[in-house]
Amino acid sequence: MEKLLFELTRLGIVPVRLTNENEVYLEVSPADFKPACLALHKLLRSTVMLMFAEDRRSSEGTFTIRAGFIGTKQRRWFFVEQKVPGPAFGSIAKEIYSANLFEREIKEMFGLEPEGNPDGRRLRLHDEVWSGGYPLRKDFESAVSGPIGNYPFMPVEGEGVFEVPVGPVHAGIIGPGHFRFSVAGEPIINLESRFGFTHRGVEKMLEGRDAASAAKLSECVAGDAAFSHSLAYCRGVERACGIAVPTRGDYLRGIFLELERLYNHVADVGTIALDVGFSFPAAEASVIKENLQALNAELTGSRFLKHINLPGGVSRDLDQASVKNLLAQTAAATRDFRRLREILYASVSFLDRVETTGALSKKLAEDLGVIGLAGRASGVKLDLREVFPGVYDGLKVVFREKGDVLARLEVRLDEFEESVRQIERLAARLPEGAIAGDEVTVGSGQALGWAESWRGPVLYWLRFTDGKLERAKIVDPSFHNWTGLSAAVLDNIVPDFPVCNKSFNLSYAGNDL
Repeated sequence: MEKLLFELTRLGIVPVRLTNENEVYLEVSPADFKPACLALHKLLRSTVMLMFAEDRRSSEGTFTIRAGFIGTKQRRWFFVEQKVPGPAFGSIAKEIYSANLFEREIKEMFGLEPEGNPDGRRLRLHDEVWSGGYPLRKDFESAVSGPIGNYPFMPVEGEGVFEVPVGPVHAGIIGPGHFRFSVAGEPIINLESRFGFTHRGVEKMLEGRDAASAAKLSECVAGDAAFSHSLAYCRGVERACGIAVPTRGDYLRGIFLELERLYNHVADVGTIALDVGFSFPAAEASVIKENLQALNAELTGSRFLKHINLPGGVSRDLDQASVKNLLAQTAAATRDFRRLREILYASVSFLDRVETTGALSKKLAEDLGVIGLAGRASGVKLDLREVFPGVYDGLKVVFREKGDVLARLEVRLDEFEESVRQIERLAARLPEGAIAGDEVTVGSGQALGWAESWRGPVLYWLRFTDGKLERAKIVDPSFHNWTGLSAAVLDNIVPDFPVCNKSFNLSYAGNDL
């Protein structure tokens, strides 16, 4: 930490404040914002984990823009913060591509222009239906609707090149997203993705809510990661307002977080098999998933692990009989899962479809800011459970190097086993005591909350004023990783897109907010 601060000081970046044991804020001038971000990006070897604006005009007369990085060795979050009177700020996206989508979001939601960013397209407020207004400004009242144009897709031209549009409405129950393939024959030479069709204005809906009400809403951001999102939110509240969580509550959170990882990983293993026509293991995976979700319901009353997290702890405890049932059921799921794994590896035709398909190199994953499961399959080893271990002990971070569909499958296979091992360890050490604080008072403060969901890091930056939520910035790993999917499919054939897509399995709702 001292070495890092010395390097920043040597570069002329001095104003620093430490808000808690895990967060460092560098308050810099607009002229120093880019140099400070570039310095942290290089020194920490970190992507831009989050970048967002805050409307502080009523109290400070300006907007505030923050870019957040993670220091894995320092076990801290680093924020570069600048005051922006408006109407523009200097872009860092050309130097750090992972800032690009965040800057476009700031432009769309706050009306602040990222000068120097060549990509000015909308993310969620589509040109066909939205013509004015910046929803995350405090003085926003209502939208001015009406078309102003069409989305400027990148044209790809040449002899034998044609486009294949897919979506936004798809078969089945998946969310809406538009994929425009440019192909020469069957190989994909460009894929442009467009989302925002399920934009709900979640961050705006959170403004003005009390902590308990906002906790319920956080569970609805991405349904298949309901526990992860509510955990990240509650940690943000606790850190912002100095709320302690009983040790037993922390252990229970660890168990439930791994249960969420289990049912999602086995579901993805099955659908990856299904997308190459291997229906038998897909059916086996469905049985295992159903058993795990039935276990969730037995333990908590919710198949999706909702209504458990609350600021200051959890609402559900596990008695001895429940712990015994938990261990028996996860052991049975592990036996079934290992048979499923054997079936997959015994099929030469299955391995032929997934090996080398949809490969994303480590260098490209780092440049694009791909994180979580997809990043670890390409050798990017970031796992928040290791950086901020808490109740975790001896966690084995699972990763691969090849970055193809098989690598993403294998990360899921190994993480399933590791999650079961962590559940067994946490259950064996489950301490006695309360599961939540008796008196939880939410006052004023700001902090970042986080959780390593089964997809990757979920982040909630929160500011409370007198018990009310003034600003919430949410980042789901899908926001980072859709760009990685678009890069991974290049030079693959169109029929392999479904299995590439499923191997990432990104959230439309988590991306669109």
